[in-house]
Amino acid sequence: MSPLFTAFLLLVAVASAAPLRPRFYSETCPEAEVIVRNVMKKTMIREPRSVASVMRFQFHDCFVNGCDASMLLDDTATMPGEKQALSNVNSLRSYEVVDEIKQELEEVCPETVSCADIIIMASRDAVALSGGPDWEVKLGRRDSLTASQEDSNNIMPSPRANASLLIDLFARFNLSIKDLVALSGSHSIGKARCFSIVFRLYNQSGTGKPDPTIEPSYRQKLNTLCPLGGDGNVTGDLDATTTVFDNVYFQDLVAGRGFLNSDQTLFTFPETRQYVRLFSKDQKAFFKAFVEGMIKMGDLQSGRPGEIRTNCRVANGQRPVDVLLES
Repeated sequence: MSPLFTAFLLLVAVASAAPLRPRFYSETCPEAEVIVRNVMKKTMIREPRSVASVMRFQFHDCFVNGCDASMLLDDTATMPGEKQALSNVNSLRSYEVVDEIKQELEEVCPETVSCADIIIMASRDAVALSGGPDWEVKLGRRDSLTASQEDSNNIMPSPRANASLLIDLFARFNLSIKDLVALSGSHSIGKARCFSIVFRLYNQSGTGKPDPTIEPSYRQKLNTLCPLGGDGNVTGDLDATTTVFDNVYFQDLVAGRGFLNSDQTLFTFPETRQYVRLFSKDQKAFFKAFVEGMIKMGDLQSGRPGEIRTNCRVANGQRPVDVLLES
């Protein structure tokens, strides 16, 4: 199935899926959002990088057949899961945080809170706890019965992607250019691997030369961090304030200090540059647009049959299997 047709089916399904609403668990599990935030607080203390990792789950889940926690399913003998998809393997991490949240919720409210809703709540909390905006999330999703590694490979972009490709991708899901730039601000926190940028440093577009848009002193810093032939798993900061959710990410792009190619091209492309400039100067505008984008992304649903998983890694009734969870 082509990515475009998959996106079309997803948009059709959004209109027919059960409506989401704030405070969905106010009667069935009134402590749900407090439990999620408390676990995220503990996670931030234990491993600060984890909150950025968990925040990205919403992106990698919702773009692939809707926000249904399909990305959390482990491989089975008959189903290659999305964890091993090209954009996820060796990149996404901290699945155990969702496990911890789910375990606590199951103890208080068995078989009530979906893993898909956990992703949405935890992503919001990761932003708020890092100094970013807080907002009311809409809940009521159900968990998918299957995952699709093929769909994830076809839909999710590479760090090599440019702004033009990203504009087209977001448009498939009725997300605007402004949404794209604002949501790219999720890279205000977290790190990425040298593997994702060595081509920028040494062979941009097959030229055998570095990306000319990288600010020279920043390129020297990256060359030291990520030497040609070095360890691709070494990580670098996505912006200068890697644990604080703010608009420094956009200031860095204006200065030519974007870590990923997919980030820096937001400033080099005219269609996206205006929003990079706006958000670099106006943090409130960035926060407002980011929240709007996260809510719109969270509305993506597949409309397929679902359930409330008791274990986020496996569909109900299936036996967990040992798989590679993260490198």
